[in-house]
Amino acid sequence: MTAEPVIVMAQVTKRFGGVAAVEQLSLTIGKGEIVAIVGRTGSGKSTAMQAIIGTFPVDAGRIRVAGRDPYAERRTLRGQLAVAFQTDRLLPWRRAWENVAIGLEIFHVPRPRREAIAREWLARVKMAGAEQKYPHELSGGMRQRVSFARALAVDPAIVLLDETFSQLDELTSRELRNDFMALVRSLGKTSILITHRIDEALEVGDRVVVLRTPGHVVHEAAPTPDDRADPERMAKLRTEIKAVMAD
Repeated sequence: MTAEPVIVMAQVTKRFGGVAAVEQLSLTIGKGEIVAIVGRTGSGKSTAMQAIIGTFPVDAGRIRVAGRDPYAERRTLRGQLAVAFQTDRLLPWRRAWENVAIGLEIFHVPRPRREAIAREWLARVKMAGAEQKYPHELSGGMRQRVSFARALAVDPAIVLLDETFSQLDELTSRELRNDFMALVRSLGKTSILITHRIDEALEVGDRVVVLRTPGHVVHEAAPTPDDRADPERMAKLRTEIKAVMAD
């Protein structure tokens, strides 16, 4: 991990109705690092993501994103974070390029410029030629590519993925995540992937962080290119993570 932290969670606790969703969660993510957070349902992984986004204040502990409190200074961080969710969340009445340009529109980028940027990003996510298509004319994987282009079009420093590939079939999911993560790496973005799929976490993460109820880190792994090229090594890592999640 790099020496420069971009995201810091220190002893963070968040409760809902008196029940801890995350408890004393500590996690540091360096600039340009891709971290996959994996856990079973109820492990607190999505709560951790929402806390990083600044959706709510935490009950205890400290969070800093690019040196700022993501809840108290949410407006200051606008444009520095982008999120792609489990569903594509495209607006059905907007064409592909218009969906990509939503963030640019919010930032008052003039229409000719935002259309040019949207077209550029559609090409970079392998959607050139689909600029004028509406969401209902696109497959699930294609819609998710448009969603990725929308997230990247505002040039965020941090990209957050919340179960982004989970609703796609495995072949489409693998192709899409490989393309997207290669793009994120080439751009030097810091990224967090929330997933319940161990294989997915191992394929994309520089680090795999395992959470267990009530939302604290119980294991970390750092798969290398050599690990990914060796089925036996990957099977060993998979077994270790599965065992920790099951405890």
